[in-house]
Amino acid sequence: MIQKAFIFLAIGLLGFTTITRSQNLVNGKKIYETRCLVCHQADGGGVPNMNAPLDGSSNVIGNDIARLVKIIKKGYNERVALDGAYYSNAMTPNPDLTDAAIADVLSYIRNSWSNKASLVTIAQVKKTVVKK
Repeated sequence: MIQKAFIFLAIGLLGFTTITRSQNLVNGKKIYETRCLVCHQADGGGVPNMNAPLDGSSNVIGNDIARLVKIIKKGYNERVALDGAYYSNAMTPNPDLTDAAIADVLSYIRNSWSNKASLVTIAQVKKTVVKK
């Protein structure tokens, strides 16, 4: 009886994790479409010499989540070298996005197009210190 209850609980938790992951990506896609798509395009390809691509970008799929969080929160106003090309269009800050929204959009970006990277958690976003 206890074994059946444990198996049922484990299956339930697995289902909850799948729903949460899907929900994060659905929310992330909505945020991407309203905040990011204009500059980074529907295919994540960006605009040559202006807006950096997100698809296949080493910075996007890399392990420096804190850097990505800071860029989303504070914006970026410097010429950036990325994977052998330069991009010069400023990215506007998004200080109004919640930690959950940032985790969702980063999870979506890191798992869209050809990208296959870990999801971003709210805890990872919260531990990133962004100076005002």
